[in-house]
Amino acid sequence: MAKVPLSSAITRFLRYMATERNASDLTIKAYREDLFGFAQWIEGGQFAGTTLDSLDPSHLRQFQAALQQADYAKSTISRKLASLRSFFKFAMREGSAKTNPAKPLRNPRRNRKLPLVLSNEEIGRLLTTPPAHDPAGLRDRAILETMYSAGLRVSELVALRDGDIDFGQGIARVRGKGRKERISPLGSYAIDAIRAYAARRNRSAESERLGQAAPVFVNRFGNILTTRSVGRMLDKYIADAELDTRTSPHTLRHSFATHLLDRGADIRSVQELLGHKSLTTTQIYTHVSAANLRTIYEQAHPRAQ
Repeated sequence: MAKVPLSSAITRFLRYMATERNASDLTIKAYREDLFGFAQWIEGGQFAGTTLDSLDPSHLRQFQAALQQADYAKSTISRKLASLRSFFKFAMREGSAKTNPAKPLRNPRRNRKLPLVLSNEEIGRLLTTPPAHDPAGLRDRAILETMYSAGLRVSELVALRDGDIDFGQGIARVRGKGRKERISPLGSYAIDAIRAYAARRNRSAESERLGQAAPVFVNRFGNILTTRSVGRMLDKYIADAELDTRTSPHTLRHSFATHLLDRGADIRSVQELLGHKSLTTTQIYTHVSAANLRTIYEQAHPRAQ
């Protein structure tokens, strides 16, 4: 087996993920940071000169210990270990590694926090905060309505194109993680808000040229919005609506899922609507829903306390 430099193998893996697996730019960025961070740790310490085929679980355990000593969050350590498992699996398949030294490692046990969820009253207050008399306010109201109506991630929202919205059916074609597509229903409030915004939307010449492939939501120059712009916009309305400062764009997605479960939706349907690959990911919302029910019970039942 040839002695393969670690950095060369990482570069090939990233190219494979981009071209063969069609991974998103954010996924590639995370892999690059995780894997080259590991390579720097190897080269910068006592294991300098270690080639890919000579790495074993003891190297990985010491790397994990170094991350823990550096006070990395448990979720970050788990992600880095997952990146290494995927990388070594690829290296074995292409013949540059004999084993997957990251496979035996266990992720650190995580203390999973329940996500912040807005009440119905808080959601209503937030969605009606943007002014409805100017194009910017109409756009922001349409963004908030769409995110809550379909439980979208911000990256999914900014990726929406005109051709993805079917006003007659009340549905949107959404591109989720890994560029997997799903169909998401849109409520009447979201449909009406998008219609009102589209009627007064400022489009750049480039957007006009793209036609049905043009972005639904644009900035004041008529170009596609960034996820950061959506976050800044939401921060403004969170303050205006006097909501919990921990509220983020993802809070609308959390609220979407929890409110569906509160009203009797089955968890597998919610999994499909969220575009979750694993049901385990969706199950966090059952805990949130149960916590909400407990709060209601304690407030309403005469002998709860």
